[in-house]
Amino acid sequence: MLQVSVLRNNTADTKKRLAVKHFDQPGLVDEIIALDDERKRLQAEFDGTQAKVNAASKEIGKLMAQGKKEEAELIKTDVANWKAALEPLKEKMTVVEKQLLDTLVILPNLPSTLVPEGRTPEENVVVREGGVKPVLAQGSVPHWDLIKQYGLVDFETGAKITGSGFPLYKGKGARLQRALVQYFLDYNTAAGYTEYLPPFMVNEASAFATGQLPDKEGQMYHATADNFYLIPTAEVPVTNIYRDTILKMEELPIKMTAYSPCFRREAGSFGKDVRGLNRVHQFEKVEIIQITEPEKSYEVLDEMVLHVEKLLQALQLPYRILLLCGGDMGFASAVTYDFEVFSAAQERWLEVSSVSNFENFQTHRMKCRYKDADGKMQFAHSLNGSSLALPRIVACLLENNQTAEGIVLPEVLHRYFGAGTI
Repeated sequence: MLQVSVLRNNTADTKKRLAVKHFDQPGLVDEIIALDDERKRLQAEFDGTQAKVNAASKEIGKLMAQGKKEEAELIKTDVANWKAALEPLKEKMTVVEKQLLDTLVILPNLPSTLVPEGRTPEENVVVREGGVKPVLAQGSVPHWDLIKQYGLVDFETGAKITGSGFPLYKGKGARLQRALVQYFLDYNTAAGYTEYLPPFMVNEASAFATGQLPDKEGQMYHATADNFYLIPTAEVPVTNIYRDTILKMEELPIKMTAYSPCFRREAGSFGKDVRGLNRVHQFEKVEIIQITEPEKSYEVLDEMVLHVEKLLQALQLPYRILLLCGGDMGFASAVTYDFEVFSAAQERWLEVSSVSNFENFQTHRMKCRYKDADGKMQFAHSLNGSSLALPRIVACLLENNQTAEGIVLPEVLHRYFGAGTI
């Protein structure tokens, strides 16, 4: 959530930066400032009236002690009138404060100056590419055929159990999932990330804190009886560990990693992009999260991008890193790098990770602060990245490594999977 002081002190720049994200309601910035002015006016009037009540009450006590009862009674009439005015003022303040918050949360995070202008994914900037695109033998097939051939995933039974988009992994398919999760977690913990296993449902306050509510309400599964939300990513519960927390400077940076299933409704998805494992409603993912000082967050962002890049290199997958343009960025992000791996059988790039810096957008919402070297209270910065999302990684591992003898797995997975080939 943006701070009103930022909107007030940098109004023109705020509108300019919101335009980079193609936010089409710049007038809300002026509306927020006007609501904040009204809130301040009501607060000043309330405080002034309360001060009169307090001063008059002391005066009444003095007059009563001096035996000046009639003078005291006259002041009591004024006090009664002032007190009667306080409750309506308080009610007005409550209404204005709610209007202010409801309007403020509509605004997305401001994009960093690093973010290029653009509206569509085609306008994202390729930062660099790595790995070698494999040349497949004639007769090679996409992963949805390979998983049937090797009996790795049963989409039909998954649909019977739950619905379309809920795959049932079995046999070596389930073992490959487990191997990837364990490898990713080991890789992350070796880099200094502390492992967590979080709840897979969160309350409304947690979903609001990381920016899923109200922006992505329609994309999450909602357990209405308890008002819990199934998590779309481990970022949500893990970042909320530090909601309503004041940290010590020496605790920063905080580095966390977690495995979780992820649940996404993906309303409106259709066509070739959703075939097989390309887009599903439930999938497994390992996440990395950092909470750090504002001055160091972009250094940390570069570190996290390099961390994910080395992971893809170890998996021997051809990849590219994209800097997302303003129109393709998420609601809460200040800057995002996407990682895509090349699917040789489909001859297309598939997104497998996003690494983002949210600056203080999330930490302001969740009141995560720290005391700096001067003892001043500041909002920390939060960052997160996929390390990695499994379905498209599995798709590319299967497609890119298919041979007549089977699927040849990268060496780093051999000890986790228990074999070198499927």
